[in-house]
Amino acid sequence: MSEQPATNPVPTPTAEQRRIAHENFTKAKQLIAEGGYDYAIELLLTCCRLHPANLEYRRTLRKTQKDKYGNNLRGSRLAFLTTPRWKAKLKVAKRNRDYLKALEYAEQVLCRNPWDLGTQMDMAEVFDALGLSDLAVFTLDQARQKYPKDPTLNRALARQFEKRGDFQGAMVLWQLVREAIPTDVEAAHKAKDLAASATIQKGQYEEAAAGTKESPVLGRIEARAVEKQDKLAREAEPLLKRIEADPTEPALYLQLASVYRRHGQPERARDVLQRGLGPTGNAFPLQLELLELDLAPVRKNLEHTEARIRKWQGRAATTETDAPTSPDPDEMSLEELHALRAKLLKEINAREIELFRMKADRFPNDYSHRIELGIRLYHADRIDEAIAELQQARRDERLKWRAALWLGLCFKKRNNWRLAQRNFEEGLAAVPDTEEATKKELLFQLASGAAENGDWPRALDLGHELANLDFNFKNIGKLLDEWNDRLQSA
Repeated sequence: MSEQPATNPVPTPTAEQRRIAHENFTKAKQLIAEGGYDYAIELLLTCCRLHPANLEYRRTLRKTQKDKYGNNLRGSRLAFLTTPRWKAKLKVAKRNRDYLKALEYAEQVLCRNPWDLGTQMDMAEVFDALGLSDLAVFTLDQARQKYPKDPTLNRALARQFEKRGDFQGAMVLWQLVREAIPTDVEAAHKAKDLAASATIQKGQYEEAAAGTKESPVLGRIEARAVEKQDKLAREAEPLLKRIEADPTEPALYLQLASVYRRHGQPERARDVLQRGLGPTGNAFPLQLELLELDLAPVRKNLEHTEARIRKWQGRAATTETDAPTSPDPDEMSLEELHALRAKLLKEINAREIELFRMKADRFPNDYSHRIELGIRLYHADRIDEAIAELQQARRDERLKWRAALWLGLCFKKRNNWRLAQRNFEEGLAAVPDTEEATKKELLFQLASGAAENGDWPRALDLGHELANLDFNFKNIGKLLDEWNDRLQSA
């Protein structure tokens, strides 16, 4: 992708906007079931405008647009006449980095032809520029339904997969680029490099190459041995019958989705959960499980990336230099892996913000969700929002010590030591004896904060209390020597 990162992040929808979007989404799904595609599409466009980063809204909109034209792979007969002005507006908005407008214009094109390749390529670049990796991948993958062997499309999607750490998916696509353009040097190197670290089953590759599935490279390629399929059928069949008998019970959909996940079929699990939303009235447990399902592959990619970082670090430990060279020039460097790890952590944190916000809104008296939301807002540098959530959580005496720790960290980040100190002290007074790790962290924050503010006697008192618990905690022994020297000098 060639776009530069967005200067303005995707705006977080307000509670009112989320409510309106959710109501429109519910109404749209009812209309879709009745065949009212045109009005449903208008409602879904509103959902996407209010919440541009929501993958579920965009996924449902795209499916509805395609269903409207009977999946004819060409859209409206008059699309060639009605789309050029929207395409022109899209190009201008994209060039001016007015990314949200660009998305709205792109959707106008796709309302008339959901298979327009150029528009979907532009749209994916916009999503990438906004840091919405999932939506960039989804958009490119949708284009592959009609153009499964297009080398430009497959190259763009392969690069997205590599950036996300999904090296197996990238290998499939680089191999397709190489077959389309045998002289492509980049594809040859990439295919060789990724083939060394992942294996693709023959059935998977053939489905991806043929483009027989709408989304063949996003986990829908399911080649399973016969015995595993039989076992899956035996476990799923009773639940399917119970769902047919009582389609309004959310627990049945959750159990069936769990069966599919255990057998390595996340897309079938997703279909079950989505199918259950209508009959159960958008049951909250199903919505949460869908969010968790979206998080699982990103967490897996993080584990894979961290394993590769450990491999690099192990290589460094066996060499005399601090910066060993890779034996394979096409392998990602340690710096690139650290950058990928940071990006994955940021993506996971952003998704968990949405997850815990939903929980906090749904269960306002369970303040543990407020704490988890506040922690993730802190990590996203949304400090004022984090403070608001943590101050609410502090009302629960059982959680006061934990909320106080993170409030102290928030105020410290805002350079307000007086409020940070007050919260750290409240946390230290309330922390249970069983939470020794938190107690040590609170002592360290108070001691280091006192030192930073020139209160050397207080820093030494707190530092010695911490050293008495754990002399090696965050190098406190050495810090005590330094603070003592500073006190003597003063």
